[in-house]
Amino acid sequence: MPRILLPARLENCAVAMAFLRENLAEGHEDMLGFVELAVEELLVNVVNYAYAGRADSGEGGSPDKWGMLELGLRQASMDDQPFLCVWIRDWGAPFDPFLNAPKPDTSLDAEDRPLGGLGVHLVRNVSAHHCYSGEDGENTIELYFKMPSWQG
Repeated sequence: MPRILLPARLENCAVAMAFLRENLAEGHEDMLGFVELAVEELLVNVVNYAYAGRADSGEGGSPDKWGMLELGLRQASMDDQPFLCVWIRDWGAPFDPFLNAPKPDTSLDAEDRPLGGLGVHLVRNVSAHHCYSGEDGENTIELYFKMPSWQG
């Protein structure tokens, strides 16, 4: 189960993307673009919401892991179907992007829509399942991507 612990800073998105490219199961490279898109959006949310841009301040959350995030992946099976599970964990303020992000009005033309607001919508659409849990100062988001074949 590969995972990496990083300071929750925007400049570490490149490190996270390199980790994904290095650890995505061979033969599933076609999923990489979707996984990278979703993970990058959620990493930005962790920096901006869980830590509110203050990852170096040491406020709130778990004091020993404040300002950090963990990214990992594993293979899972749900209802006899194979999935790649990607998780992001942080120790900042609780924030469920799936409940708290406003739903964008996709019926509007691009030029009529406000800037931003499509990130979580895209995450929902590129992943097969998503969930958030938060307890004891720890937030975890799990994304599940359907795999065409099981490599257990």
